[in-house]
Amino acid sequence: MNSPVNHIIKQLVTFDKSLVQPVYIQVSQQVINAIQRGYLHKGSKLPGTRVFSALLNVHRNTAVAIYEELASQGWVDIIANKGTFVLVPEASTATIKATSQPINEAYTSSKVAGFPFEQSFHLASTAEETRAKFTINDGQPDLRLHPVHEFSRWYSAAMKRKPLLNKWNKPTELTPSVFSTQLCNYLNATRGFHITPSNLINTRSTAMSLYIVSQLLIKQNDLVLVGQLSNYAANMIFQQAGATIRTIPIDDEGLDVDYIKTHFLKGSIRCVYICAHRDYPTTVTLSAKRRLQLLQMAKTYGFAIIEDDYDYDFQFEGSAMLPMASADAGGMVIYLGKLGQSLFPSIHTGFVVAPENFISEAKNYLQLLDKQGDLIQEQMLSELISEGEIYRLKKKNIVTYKQRRDRLCYYLAEYFEGIITWEVPLGGLALWLQFVDTISLVKLAEEAEKLDLFLPKTILYQDKHTCAIRFGFGHLNEAELETVITTLKSAYTNVLNL
Repeated sequence: MNSPVNHIIKQLVTFDKSLVQPVYIQVSQQVINAIQRGYLHKGSKLPGTRVFSALLNVHRNTAVAIYEELASQGWVDIIANKGTFVLVPEASTATIKATSQPINEAYTSSKVAGFPFEQSFHLASTAEETRAKFTINDGQPDLRLHPVHEFSRWYSAAMKRKPLLNKWNKPTELTPSVFSTQLCNYLNATRGFHITPSNLINTRSTAMSLYIVSQLLIKQNDLVLVGQLSNYAANMIFQQAGATIRTIPIDDEGLDVDYIKTHFLKGSIRCVYICAHRDYPTTVTLSAKRRLQLLQMAKTYGFAIIEDDYDYDFQFEGSAMLPMASADAGGMVIYLGKLGQSLFPSIHTGFVVAPENFISEAKNYLQLLDKQGDLIQEQMLSELISEGEIYRLKKKNIVTYKQRRDRLCYYLAEYFEGIITWEVPLGGLALWLQFVDTISLVKLAEEAEKLDLFLPKTILYQDKHTCAIRFGFGHLNEAELETVITTLKSAYTNVLNL
């Protein structure tokens, strides 16, 4: 007759060999769960490895691995020539006895804080749930183009570099890191800069870069000027810093710089936020003439310019316009950028280029938010820059994205002739689609979702002057683009028939 312990193990323990997780891990976790739930008591003797392997129909080496895993975590004690016995690790902290609640509520997590705290409307999530097969975003890259096999090799090689351990063990670095030097060289070569590592910090993302900049630059009620429709994510960061936001009209030449001169006094503006290449969301490029005007005005009025170059890597035709920061002799421009957009988002790195004293303060702030950083990522990106892989991947993906842009324009002309107008941008992963006749974009999104196409609210722009969609196409291949456009046309027809 089987012992009670053998019966419990046979009843409670299951595993699936098709899973990625090893069998010995699956089984050991379930044995731990049985101990925690009180099915296996402290001091109970577990069956020998031969019996255990027979009970679960696994190899004896697997049974040995299970017991070794349990022993390494302190759940069993293996005594030579005696057997394996269940232990219950002592709690590292004393249990607080709750006397004021019923016993069934004493150790449940509270849904509501018992203390007051500041709730921020500005940081409310814009995420929406959907079950639709296809989604339109605001212009994100296609993660399927990420070089998985090459990436595995690069990452593995970076982890094996011996200097990494020395870097982790050093409290501070007296000299610029290899990565910051390589990144400076890359930016100087591609964006016309003449910077050194003292003009640069790298962050986890452009959003983190902008958050640090706003915390250093903006005080309560400071005036921040943005484009008329503007980037909602950037606005959230500015408002959280306490800024008062005012919008500036956008026309065919981008931000209307003369409007600033006629509507705002000297000394009243803290900063102006612009997109370096293509205005978000309209994709209009700020003309060279207005760039020079804005630089001169910043110096005269004493405000900073935050230049967000969010899609520099995606220039399909002609040369990318050099950033305003590359011609900034007065130290008025704070430049935000991103490196590695052809890789998975977790490998992207944001960076800030600014005057040396501003960067020095930004580094102090970054130490509070992200002192650890990611040395493996930096090591890998350093090598990808020096070996030219970043440039090669960018050029390779540009060909693909340009084909998708052209195919999207073809489908729009076929299905939305006379319904939607658009300009073909020279780069970027989104088109600005404007409806000739005003419709309800909320209803369009509802009808589209019924047809398995999701249009998030963050890409819909509608007021008394605007009825438009920022249509991101980078994440869709050519076949998917046709499906999406035909579905959007069906949804549009349904809205007209409502």
